[in-house]
Amino acid sequence: MGTTQLESVPEPKYQHLKTVIGEALDSDFAVGEILPNERELAARFGVARATLRQALEQLELEGRLQRRRGVGTTVAPPRVGVDVSTAQHAWPGVGDETWQPQDSASDVVPAAVARVLETEAGERVHIVRRIRVTQGQPVAAELLYVPAASVPGLSAIDAPAGPARARTVLRELQHLALDGQDRSVELGSARADDAKELDRLPGAPVLVVTTRYLSEGRTAAVSVATYRADTCRLTFGDSVDLVMAS
Repeated sequence: MGTTQLESVPEPKYQHLKTVIGEALDSDFAVGEILPNERELAARFGVARATLRQALEQLELEGRLQRRRGVGTTVAPPRVGVDVSTAQHAWPGVGDETWQPQDSASDVVPAAVARVLETEAGERVHIVRRIRVTQGQPVAAELLYVPAASVPGLSAIDAPAGPARARTVLRELQHLALDGQDRSVELGSARADDAKELDRLPGAPVLVVTTRYLSEGRTAAVSVATYRADTCRLTFGDSVDLVMAS
């Protein structure tokens, strides 16, 4: 078989440089360490700064580097595993200490979520907002939608606003028997509010994980969690947890 046109195209310089820098990150730099400035790096690797920038941008997209305002470019920690299997059944707030409850309020459910909840559009539900933090960095933001029927005892509890209210909703939800859950995952772009929570620019790539919690033959709650695509990777339950080198 002859050589295809694609096979004859030489590798761009920045792609080769990305590989070289990636190897240097593994051997010469520690997680969280600040990289030298562009001028020093370009001199170290003997390349033009434009080529260097392309390589650094690719490494940032792959989650190997992070650009932090007021700090510089740092070596990123290993990606956070996002379990998208349905083998493990647990209510939100059970065994997920990396999630921090932020607030809870009663508000109108969005139409798209109402369809999943099997409720009427415009119905008010409890909305719990949580943030997932790893190594001091926010990596995901979640909105948990809970119909009033799922937490009937909540009306008798005088919980203040803020994290205390959010934890109360979660505790009330855990009184139900969890029959199962299902999940869907899609690639999306960060909306303005998600971008602010996750310290990303609007439009940055994100993973949107929607989880439906089932109890007594009905949907008891729906979670919509937005993950930074540059810091997370999907895992599937009992599959071997491998960290692949770039």
